[in-house]
Amino acid sequence: MKFSKKEIIIGISIILFISLILIIVLLNPIKLKKDNIKLNYKTSYKEPGFEAKKYFQDYTKDVKVEGKVNPKKIGKYKLTYIVKILGITYKKVRIVEVVDDEKPKIILKGDKNTNVCPNKEYEEEGYTVTDNYDKNLKDKVKIKKEKDKIVYTVKDSAGNLGKATRYLTYQDKDKPEITLNGNSTMTIIVGNKYNELSAKATDKCDGDISNEINISGTVNTEKTGTYELIYKVKDKSGNEAETKRTVVVKQVSVYNDGRPGTIYLTFDDGPKDGTTNVILDVLKEEGVKATFFVTNHGPDYLIKREYNEGHTVALHTATHNYATVYASDQAYYNDLYSVQDRVKRLTGYTSTIIRFPGGSSNTVSRKYSPGIMTRLTQSVLDKGFKYYDWNISSGDAGGTTTSSGVYNNVIRGLRKDRANMVLMHDIKTYTRDAIRNIIRYGKQAGYTFERITMNTAMIRQGVNN
Repeated sequence: MKFSKKEIIIGISIILFISLILIIVLLNPIKLKKDNIKLNYKTSYKEPGFEAKKYFQDYTKDVKVEGKVNPKKIGKYKLTYIVKILGITYKKVRIVEVVDDEKPKIILKGDKNTNVCPNKEYEEEGYTVTDNYDKNLKDKVKIKKEKDKIVYTVKDSAGNLGKATRYLTYQDKDKPEITLNGNSTMTIIVGNKYNELSAKATDKCDGDISNEINISGTVNTEKTGTYELIYKVKDKSGNEAETKRTVVVKQVSVYNDGRPGTIYLTFDDGPKDGTTNVILDVLKEEGVKATFFVTNHGPDYLIKREYNEGHTVALHTATHNYATVYASDQAYYNDLYSVQDRVKRLTGYTSTIIRFPGGSSNTVSRKYSPGIMTRLTQSVLDKGFKYYDWNISSGDAGGTTTSSGVYNNVIRGLRKDRANMVLMHDIKTYTRDAIRNIIRYGKQAGYTFERITMNTAMIRQGVNN
């Protein structure tokens, strides 16, 4: 069959019309403002918007959305937008991809710019790794050490690369540290020996360099005065440190002298049968009160008698073993509380008057615990004790072994312009035999005798440890 030209034109027109109708009918009315979206992990998803218009009418409100986006989980999510118009269903899809595009963070411990000792390797100070998605990335960190820096890198599961750099400078600019053994200011009595305690020097790079310390200056223990010792040390990089010690040489240092013209007779190391009981007899006959710094040795009845006859029962030491007493601060208090408990048990009285074994100026304690006297002389006061040294020594614990020697040492040291704290030992027979003559001399010379109480001003010597 052969169509005429007119028929062909009509046929084509019909086909075009039908095609136009189909296009109009089938054309998707849904328009998305963004088709595909990339969303950062843990970022809230917000609908970008859409519309649906057809046949000159707005069907946006009739659009339904199927599907959900979980921003806490990496992946691709499909959202389907659906609208039905005149019996025909239209759909449009939006892909939302939740991605991790944040780099891990490497946080270096210590300084980013680090000084390293010239003679040492850098010791890793450590680092931490944080990531918005992955956990436990620390074990995946790669460390590359270069000449003057260390580079740390790590990749997370999304391929994001984290990086940190520590810069190294090999130099030593720090001075050594010098710590004096003993006090920075020391007091010694004229004629006593000065024992150099030296010092300890430590350096950040070189370690213990105490052997490199140079000490300059002298101390003349035969002449009162203030002397200065200078301690210097230099590390291998030439950094120098210096410190000083002041040594004061003086006569017996006495603080808060108390009542002038008063004699305090004090006895250490007792009690003892055959000496303490005789001394108590003399004191009773002469009407004089004294102070007994007792130990855990000797018979109980003598301590009871001292207390009952109005004397002061004070505390000396339980053991009088320097190695035990001065082993540590706690060891000292264990010893002190032991003799305090004995006095309390025998008399019912809690004594808080003490005398340190060897006195507060002793140096023997340094052998067992450097600096312990400096600590103890303060801590006993903090705990409510008072301690008493002496400004007159009878010599009965040293080279004096006769009653006349004890007598002469005591009376020669007496002075009217101060309180006179006399050190004696009631375990010595020559002290026992000298005590009456000492008392009678004191009375004839116009002195008064008193016992120590908590109201008595402390007489203290300079601390040397």
